[in-house]
Amino acid sequence: MGIQITPSILNADFAALGAEVARIPSADWIHVDVMDNHFVPNLTFGPTMVEALARSTDIPLDAHLMIADADRHAPTYVEAGCASVTFHVEAAAAPVRLAREIRAAGGRASMALKPATPVEPYEDMLGELDMLLLMTVEPGFGGQKFLDLVLPKIRRARALMDKHGVETWLQVDGGVSLETIERCAEAGADTFVAGSAVFSADDPDAMVNALRAKASDSRD
Repeated sequence: MGIQITPSILNADFAALGAEVARIPSADWIHVDVMDNHFVPNLTFGPTMVEALARSTDIPLDAHLMIADADRHAPTYVEAGCASVTFHVEAAAAPVRLAREIRAAGGRASMALKPATPVEPYEDMLGELDMLLLMTVEPGFGGQKFLDLVLPKIRRARALMDKHGVETWLQVDGGVSLETIERCAEAGADTFVAGSAVFSADDPDAMVNALRAKASDSRD
């Protein structure tokens, strides 16, 4: 699979999300950070906003649920219009069942791990997932500094995927920029969430393309 760039609207203008998304037509996905002020100390979007955003763009939505009780709420975001839904394994009581429920609802099932959560305990579950998200910052706020300590985990995750021959995408989220994306791609990531790097740029769409090119060059 080729490189995919998924801008996070956490760093966009919340008062004009439709217009903000229209500024990044080259994006492969739109990353929607859903936070409940319980699992993480921040509060952002819910299903109603996601539904409205889904109506305003043809770019598929990738919901990242940083919420407690993910088992109960994750399928709701497929119904709201998200093509991919990511739940945190730390917030899921039955992650295999939840991944299957998301898929049954018509969405791509993705599971996220915080920086300190090891990937190895979930090796046997990789085939149940369409994407694995490795956080490269502590979840909760945009604009944080990339944690290089996650790079070995990215390599281990890629090795496990290769071992089992799965087609699971490997996404990274947190501090992704022109300065860090190359290291992530070299380690094995293929899908990249970038928030402040995109929406703080003078030309957000040009930055999307620059990030994709930078990651692609590192894999040649």
